[in-house]
Amino acid sequence: MGSRLGGDITLVDTDGLGGSAVLTDCVPSKTLIATAEVMSEVKGSAELGLRFGPTGQGRVESNVQVDLAAVNHRVLSLARAQSEDVGASLAREGVRVIHGRGRLDGPERVVASTDDGEESLAADVILVSTGAHARVLPEAVPDGERILTWTQVYGLSQLPERLIVVGSGVTGAEFASAYDALGVDVVLVSSRDRVLPGEDADAAQVLEDVFTRRGMTVMSRSRAQSVSRDKDQVIVTLTDGRTIIGSHCLLAVGSIPNTADLGLAEAGVELDEGGYVKVDRVSRTTARGVYAAGDCTGVLLLASVAAMQGRIAMWHSLGDAVAPLNLSNVSSNVFTSPEIATVGATQADVDGGEVRAISVTLPLKGNPRAKMQGIRDGFVKLFCLPATGIVVGGVVVAPRASELIHPLAIAVAERITVDQLAGSFTVYPSLSGSLAESARRLHGHHVAQLSPS
Repeated sequence: MGSRLGGDITLVDTDGLGGSAVLTDCVPSKTLIATAEVMSEVKGSAELGLRFGPTGQGRVESNVQVDLAAVNHRVLSLARAQSEDVGASLAREGVRVIHGRGRLDGPERVVASTDDGEESLAADVILVSTGAHARVLPEAVPDGERILTWTQVYGLSQLPERLIVVGSGVTGAEFASAYDALGVDVVLVSSRDRVLPGEDADAAQVLEDVFTRRGMTVMSRSRAQSVSRDKDQVIVTLTDGRTIIGSHCLLAVGSIPNTADLGLAEAGVELDEGGYVKVDRVSRTTARGVYAAGDCTGVLLLASVAAMQGRIAMWHSLGDAVAPLNLSNVSSNVFTSPEIATVGATQADVDGGEVRAISVTLPLKGNPRAKMQGIRDGFVKLFCLPATGIVVGGVVVAPRASELIHPLAIAVAERITVDQLAGSFTVYPSLSGSLAESARRLHGHHVAQLSPS
């Protein structure tokens, strides 16, 4: 973006082009999850009338084996290919890439440490986008073999016999869901009352019910104190003294920003208590000419938000037209089975009085396409303003909810009313038909709000 706007751009890269989103996080994890999605569909195929073998008596899933070495080889190959695509794009745009570690030497200079020594780079504008790394517990040090962070799981060549996932946030829930679908005995350790404590409570409850029905062990209100290894076993000790034994343990207990030893404070860049770079809505830090984007800022740790922060920084710094970052329009997705997608106002916002809105929840089990596909779990929830009917938020719990949330994201961003949304044509039969139906059901509700009492 900076190069397209006429900037002379130099990128100092430490970990590989594309960063964690491409090499260790989004691309690898969602590639693994894509395989898990196929397995989930295979396991549900008997309900659709599919049988295996010449006699038609076998169940399909009992004859499908997961070659984890092949799966992970594909995962890492795709990540490398995506990184190479990023490199090719940078080359086409004329961006100079320096492979090394950069640090600020004041607000207008970057020093790049490379294998060939140090290079000093004068800069009118600096964009800090150093990401974050996996947080570990003091008494749970990863060994890369059986005690793992989410960046290390792709080194496994065989499925774990029993995987203990510590942490029930987005990362923990996604990996627990994926490995469960691949046939692993999974134990999910959650320190909170429910899985996905930051997501819509109704959506999280659906997912937890699905996890339990499929045989996963979900341990709520259970905090891990330590993880140790005894030969081919791992022992997770909880704070209440209970122990859980498994073959592998995956730590998914948050992340830490990569902001140490970068010369940020010396350059006048202020950090918060968690070490995240403080930025405003156009990605500016507290140092003149220094911008920041991505996980190092702690502003919604999403690849889409990081990319938008970076674009906004370039637009603003190079004098192009720019609109400040609007987090109320951000859509996000949890890639579990089923997926949970959200945009705009939440149930917590409404319940807490931050947003005055009315809502309707429409279970998918009544949707004809869902019946055809054997979908039993999920719903569409829509929020609108009581007087105008303007759509301000939505939740979709469904297979590939990440694709279904886009119409609601457009509705929120463009302030479309439920009547306008309901008036748009949807294909019959389709899961998206439930979006329009939920809008139709809100018509009477929001009109009723205008009636005199």
